[in-house]
Amino acid sequence: MSAPDVLIVGAGITGATAALALAEAGVSVEVIDRYGPAAMASGWTLAGVRQSGRDPAELPLARAAVALWRDLDNRLEAKTGYRQTGNLRLARNNAEIATIHTLVAEQTAAGLPLELLSDITDIRAIAPGLSETIKAASWCASDGQADPVATVNAYLGMAAKLGAQISMGEAALELTVDCGRVSRVVTHSRSISPGAVILATGTEVNVLLDPLGQTLPLRRPVVTVLRSAPCNPVLAPVLGVANADMAARQEESGHFRVTSGAEDGSGKLCETDGKPVIRPVAQRVMEAIATVSAVLPVFAEVEIDSIWAGALDLTPDALPVIDCVPGVHNLVVAAGFSGHGFGIGPVTGALAADLALNRTPHLSLDAFGFERFTKPGLQAPLTLHG
Repeated sequence: MSAPDVLIVGAGITGATAALALAEAGVSVEVIDRYGPAAMASGWTLAGVRQSGRDPAELPLARAAVALWRDLDNRLEAKTGYRQTGNLRLARNNAEIATIHTLVAEQTAAGLPLELLSDITDIRAIAPGLSETIKAASWCASDGQADPVATVNAYLGMAAKLGAQISMGEAALELTVDCGRVSRVVTHSRSISPGAVILATGTEVNVLLDPLGQTLPLRRPVVTVLRSAPCNPVLAPVLGVANADMAARQEESGHFRVTSGAEDGSGKLCETDGKPVIRPVAQRVMEAIATVSAVLPVFAEVEIDSIWAGALDLTPDALPVIDCVPGVHNLVVAAGFSGHGFGIGPVTGALAADLALNRTPHLSLDAFGFERFTKPGLQAPLTLHG
């Protein structure tokens, strides 16, 4: 097998979208992953596709991504499960009302069509199953949701049709750097000498960066996720809350998918039947059920089909890194998405592809540089995810 022009390590949403962008550009590309498509964060996610609640630096990426999502099924010739069902961000008390007011004011000033809803009648007109205790909400009708595994597989499938090599079950173990360039990527079965490398490995990115003396300052908080058995459709939009301690959506199949807030924990990664697993903690599962049920009472009566936990690759400012590694000109990192990278994936993968090809990115990446973490006082709380 000849060496690819670009090797992508990681078959999540960013790696998959980068693969298609490169294949469409006529570049030879290979994707490798230790496990398989969407095996970790991209499969664990709530899978909201939102612009609302974004940092101002991410908003141009999110708006560009939504424009792509609208026609993605046609482009990929496959179903992604994308539905533009809107996003309701809820306030349950006075402090959260203030947060929602600020969110709406700032984002409408930035040009995002976001409404403030202060009457429970208006809120329940959008989501009738909500508790009557909700005090206020923001409403972004142009937000939505998708099926994360179907989306990643659709991207990889189209990339493969255009000539990309998809090599699952193959882990990158080591990078060799010579004269400021990656000269070799060692896997458990072979050595690859690509023209450029994109690392899109989420929480595991430092496994390959640390030996190079380059480390992203990541925390790995854990989110608990529950998926119900199929239920009658009662919830169209994606739900979130002002303090980010829960989120929920109902899939097209009728399954509820709900998440807890992000909490510090060991997030120990195990393998079960060859798949990566983070085992959820019972106390957090019970807390998640209680928190979601207080907002969406019907959830207290559903049957639970599956429960899992997922780790976030949280940076100090909760923004991703999409940049070449300092001193290694052909090594691109696209990681640190901090729990909200799925929705912008169609754009971030293409931006990583631009960097790998030494092209000027089609959107500004100034806020997503690798070396920004050397600046003092760079810290922001994770307020929204999913």
